[in-house]
Amino acid sequence: MSSSGFFIICMLHSAITLTCGALIMFYLKEISVFGHGSETARKLMGSTPHDQLLIQVSDSFAGLLLFVIGILLFMVAFVKDIEFQSFFAKGCVLLHASMALWRLSFERRLEDLARDWPRQLVGDFALGLSWVMFLVYSWREKYD
Repeated sequence: MSSSGFFIICMLHSAITLTCGALIMFYLKEISVFGHGSETARKLMGSTPHDQLLIQVSDSFAGLLLFVIGILLFMVAFVKDIEFQSFFAKGCVLLHASMALWRLSFERRLEDLARDWPRQLVGDFALGLSWVMFLVYSWREKYD
């Protein structure tokens, strides 16, 4: 049963990551306006053409990285080894906790992103919690 839970969580995270990656690569301006508001999005795009190009390339690579992570999550979803699933889930919890710590220690100090970090922190917490729930469920199944 834990194998089907792992599959569902991986597919859900894969869909989220693939969607976010594609949107960042191809619709960065629209996503920035939607997520941050038009004034903050304008500030995040840079002030000179050189800065704008560097930021656009950097954001495109970030979107590509998210897209690749989504493909990897899709592939990992089909792994049936219970030990690997547990190891992978623990790594994902660590990754989401690291992102939350990054937001708490760095992003909240950025003036332009100051109002967005609590919402993103909740997202990191929710995604990490899904892996924790999988670990608890698989642990319960293992020792019952």
